[in-house]
Amino acid sequence: MDKKNKKAQKSSCLLSKKSGQDMKSKISSASPFGKKAQEEMVGFALILIIVAVIFIVLLASYIKKPQSEGIGSSEANSFVQSFLQYTTSCEQNSENITVQRLIFKCQEKEICSYNLDPCKVLNDTLKGIIKESWNVGEKNPVKGYSLIIFSEKQQILNLSEGVVTNNYKGSEQDFGKGDEFIIILFNAYS
Repeated sequence: MDKKNKKAQKSSCLLSKKSGQDMKSKISSASPFGKKAQEEMVGFALILIIVAVIFIVLLASYIKKPQSEGIGSSEANSFVQSFLQYTTSCEQNSENITVQRLIFKCQEKEICSYNLDPCKVLNDTLKGIIKESWNVGEKNPVKGYSLIIFSEKQQILNLSEGVVTNNYKGSEQDFGKGDEFIIILFNAYS
C-alpha cells in the first residue's frame, strides 16, 4: 500500500500542479491586466511621456523668447505721430512751433527766431527724441533705426544709427501744406 499511496500522491500532486498552472493561465488570460493589456498600457504611458516632453520643450521655447522682440508697426506709427506734435525750440511770432511745422520751415529755408537754422533745430530735436525713445544697441531689442523725411523736390532729413537688419517694423506718414507733400519713413530694426 505504501507504493500505491506514493503513486497516488505523486499523481495527485502532478495533477494539482498541472491544474494550478492551468488555473494561473486561465486567470492571467481572463485578467484585465494580462500580458497584452500590460503591453498596451506601457505603450500608452510612453506616448503620454513623449507628448509631455514635446509640450515642455515648446513651453520652454515660448518662455525663453523675449517679450519685447523689436517693436510693432503700431509702436512705430505712434512714435511718428507723437514726434510730429513735439514742440521745438524754434520760435515763430514768439511761439514755439511743432516738429511738423518745423519740417516745412526747413524745407523752405525760413530762419527761426534768434537766427536759428530750422534744419539744424529739426536734426537736433529728432536725434534727441529718438535717443530718449529707442534704446538702440547690439544687445538691445532695437538694433538700429532710420528716419527719412522728404518731399517731392528734396530730401529734408536723413537720420540713422545702428545695424540695418532684415527684421524691421516701420511707419510711413505723409501730410501736406497746400500742394506740398511731406513723407516720413521710420524703420526700427530688431
